[in-house]
Amino acid sequence: MEGSLRQALRRLTWWSDDCLEISSRTDAGVSVRANLARIDLPSSVSKQASKHSIIRALNDHLPVGAVALSACRVPSGSKVRYASSRKYLYRLEAIEEWPRKPDPEVIIEACSLIQGEHNFTNLSKIEGQRSPIRSVEECVPWCLDTGIPVGFSISARSFLWNQVRRVASALAGIASGRIAIHDLESALNSPDVPVDLGRAPSEGLVLWSIDHSDFSSPISSSVPDPSYFTRRPEGLREYRRWLTMASIEMSALLEKEWLIRLS
Repeated sequence: MEGSLRQALRRLTWWSDDCLEISSRTDAGVSVRANLARIDLPSSVSKQASKHSIIRALNDHLPVGAVALSACRVPSGSKVRYASSRKYLYRLEAIEEWPRKPDPEVIIEACSLIQGEHNFTNLSKIEGQRSPIRSVEECVPWCLDTGIPVGFSISARSFLWNQVRRVASALAGIASGRIAIHDLESALNSPDVPVDLGRAPSEGLVLWSIDHSDFSSPISSSVPDPSYFTRRPEGLREYRRWLTMASIEMSALLEKEWLIRLS
């Protein structure tokens, strides 16, 4: 995303050193429905160009798969990194060990353990001197109308590297019986005792929405209805073929959101 925007700004001759700041960076393979960028435009552009023309110009130079949805003026000292909340979705049924009929109550209980302030040393990759303490506002199952979970959503002001993918692996492990609820509790309550609960693939993860006091979001943070998703098959061979369909469905979910906004 950042590289695409940088290239677009250079082509438009709007680029200057330190003119671009991105709110969230993600692992390779992670999809992004919405992100925030602060762009310090040349004064000739910011004073004369309309918001609509700025969006149209950016989209004319962004690659397929990257779309500028809206633009607004913000205070000069605004920092997009300081978002008030970020929400991710993870489609757990795309993980190989995820059972076809998981116990909803077990997933609800496991998600509830993630909520609140914890030391996530055992459920993240700590970089440098960053604090492992994070406060998760919400972690809830993402369910069909039948109550069967297909994934989860998680919201926090900020996340550590690999944090959501390691939470996803822990939830999948609990659903499959690979680990128990108390293993997740121990990982959170005893961060000084190293434990590896696994790291889920990046392909099931989507940065869904970002809230920031200086930016008016053009899209809702509501979790989408997954009822149109195809059901995961029983056999391992069939599951591996189905993964291609699951990937297409997640891409279609994002394309649908973008097309609605652009129309």
